[in-house]
Amino acid sequence: MAIEQMAMPQLGESVTEGTISKWLVSPGDQVNKYDPIAEVMTDKVNAEVPSSFTGTITELVGEEGQTLAVGEIICKIETEETAAEEAPKREEVQNPPADTADTDSNRAGKDQSNKARYSPAVLRLAGEHGIQLEEVEGTGAGGRITRKDIQKIIDSGMQQKTEAPAPAAVQTTQQAPKQEQKQAPAPALSAGDIEIPVTGVRKAIAANMHKSKTEIPHAWTMMEVDVTNMTAYRNSIKDSFKQKEGFNLTFFAFFVKAAAQALKEFPQMNSMWAGDKIVQKKDINISIAVATEDSLFVPVIKHADEKTIKGIAREITDLAKKVRDGRLAADDMQGGTFTVNNTGSFGSVQSMGIINHPQAAILQVESIVKRPVVMNNGMIAVRDMVNLCLSLDHRVLDGLVCGRFLGRVKEILENIDENTSVY
Repeated sequence: MAIEQMAMPQLGESVTEGTISKWLVSPGDQVNKYDPIAEVMTDKVNAEVPSSFTGTITELVGEEGQTLAVGEIICKIETEETAAEEAPKREEVQNPPADTADTDSNRAGKDQSNKARYSPAVLRLAGEHGIQLEEVEGTGAGGRITRKDIQKIIDSGMQQKTEAPAPAAVQTTQQAPKQEQKQAPAPALSAGDIEIPVTGVRKAIAANMHKSKTEIPHAWTMMEVDVTNMTAYRNSIKDSFKQKEGFNLTFFAFFVKAAAQALKEFPQMNSMWAGDKIVQKKDINISIAVATEDSLFVPVIKHADEKTIKGIAREITDLAKKVRDGRLAADDMQGGTFTVNNTGSFGSVQSMGIINHPQAAILQVESIVKRPVVMNNGMIAVRDMVNLCLSLDHRVLDGLVCGRFLGRVKEILENIDENTSVY
């Protein structure tokens, strides 16, 4: 028999950790390869994790509600293997030869590419116990320090001493993560106050929002658009469209199509920050925000520039239904390159969106409202107006290209009328 270790999988692009919301198996259970064994939540998706092996569950390493980095062990499974093959392996692990012991010289030759990548749980534990992460030997992939590495130090009572002075620059670098992890003091409770536990989904959303807001230097711009003709056209065909196609033709589909078309003309907007370079994405995949009562999901319309208004409307309907039914798959959340958010659905007329990391911009589509407008001939008329609000990553984008992009979206929308085809 052999004991295989299952690691936390990467359930989405840029996802670095997941929270075990529910175990679907218990120690002693028999599982087949690809059987679901756990429900895992990330900032992008809720998904069932399938078993990578056929065998017997021997240990659930991760606990329900625990957040683990991608690559950390979540459970162990005993699989079929001849004892003769396995015995030498176990002996080798338990009794390593002296010349291959984990000495400083041997550690120097190991892969340490993930040594400085810390999960929130690791940062929090290290900060609470005064542990200098630079001095910890990580057992995770690429030398990554896991929560168990920190817990082992804590349990042994061997926390590193921090009294020794370090150079000022080093102290600043080391202390910054701890300061970020400090929790605000809990507010005093009064009669009638209700404490609401923070669920795994809300924790994941909070972590992603914090990462986006702290890592990305946001800038913001807004443009006013006259969509009177577009509104009249959509209202004139919505009933016949619904009867023919079986789903609604929403205003939002027109906005997503306009954004996708403009992205094709201004590919700089379809980019991502990658440290020492900017990656301009070839595919135009539009992320759309879909909210439930207590969560926010961002499914993706793939190759939106190649789809008609009808095709985009169908995808919006299908993805929203998947979210409501809890059927959203990991693939539905991956590959987004630009986000369009329908904030107007709840009456907003102006908002500043937080960019969906690692994308470079998010477009907020506000409510369509009737307003008096001075026309080119000097007359005042009541028109259907909408504000388009763009948040941008100023490392990647500048005001000039964003202004031109937004101007192009405005031009496309203002020229939609009864001659425009939705097919």
